[in-house]
Amino acid sequence: MTIKPIQGGITAARGFLAAGVHCGLKAKGLDLAVIFSQVSAAGGAMFTTNKVAAAPVVLSRQHLGSGPMRAVVVNSGNANACNGEQGMEDARAMAAMAAKALGVKVRQVFVASTGVIGQPLSMDKVEAGIKEAALALRADGGEDAARAIMTTDTRKKEHAVVVDVDGVKVTIGGIAKGSGMIEPNMATMLAFITTDCAIKDNLLQSALKRAVDESFNMITVDGDTSTNDTVIILANGQAQNPLIDKEDGAYLAFLAGLKEITTALAKDIARDGEGATKFIEVNVKGARDFREARQMAKAIANSNLVKTAVFGCDANWGRIICAAGYSGVDFVPDRVDIYLGDEQVAARGAGLPFDEKRARSILQQDEVVITVDLNMGGEMATVWTCDLTYDYIKVNASYRS
Repeated sequence: MTIKPIQGGITAARGFLAAGVHCGLKAKGLDLAVIFSQVSAAGGAMFTTNKVAAAPVVLSRQHLGSGPMRAVVVNSGNANACNGEQGMEDARAMAAMAAKALGVKVRQVFVASTGVIGQPLSMDKVEAGIKEAALALRADGGEDAARAIMTTDTRKKEHAVVVDVDGVKVTIGGIAKGSGMIEPNMATMLAFITTDCAIKDNLLQSALKRAVDESFNMITVDGDTSTNDTVIILANGQAQNPLIDKEDGAYLAFLAGLKEITTALAKDIARDGEGATKFIEVNVKGARDFREARQMAKAIANSNLVKTAVFGCDANWGRIICAAGYSGVDFVPDRVDIYLGDEQVAARGAGLPFDEKRARSILQQDEVVITVDLNMGGEMATVWTCDLTYDYIKVNASYRS
């Protein structure tokens, strides 16, 4: 199986166009994007598990599974969440406006929004933006789309790969946004993926779920699950590979390429956590099963004390084992080994006379690896996060302003 990273993002796959424009929902910068398949496409999606779901999430759930899809319209600067029936009317209007501008059916349009909760959308601005974006669609418009979905992100997030599927080169590309309010219980952010692979709807959905579970669901920044989390994939079949209609080798090849994209985007989100200075990888190994390993790794990655210790380059391994202890996983503390990078700082649940200077040097790197070995089984899980800094508070203390 060959997976080759290539330049590009959401328009790398054949038959996809995109645009990003400024319509005034944000004071400056691009704030509305349209992604368009030139032919009918299979569609898959996953959404927030938050009980409070934004209107675009509700509408896109309704459109999912209703037949071939053609487009996604997404705005930043306003979440269109907690706006009551007006919010639903505005989400429907966004879909209708995009459908009219693109010449497709309303149910063929996914809608997504991100930004401040509880403020009504300025629909005159949205309408003008959709019209402008529809006219600006182009095969190299993916980068503008990637920038248009950003909120507190400091950089665009886009990746693309080519994968061999049944002897045919299939392209998969994607963009994402996410920096704060990141605690995946599906995928806490927005992500849009396109592919020219020919694959049945049910298998596309299955592949998306598997890829999300192993990527977006393995990141955290601050433990908050958003109201607007959405991951959407469109597959238009333009690669002309034999249709994937069962979970065979072709399906597994496509899945591997999809995981490559979702994992790269997920890591980008963790690296770009609000105020972050360090990317942290938390490995829990020697567990009895994956679920327990993931549960413990998430607890460690979400610990404010662990995250601030990494920010301060303090090799305080006690915070790590403490988080493991309240994770809810049943384990034997006296079996636990802990490593910072390749420096072992604890063995069998007790401290070692480790090299403090070397441990500090490890924590000063841009990427920090924490490993906890439970010595109880053969399963492991990896979670990606970032440090917690003064700037995280600055960003979120004045988010609405």
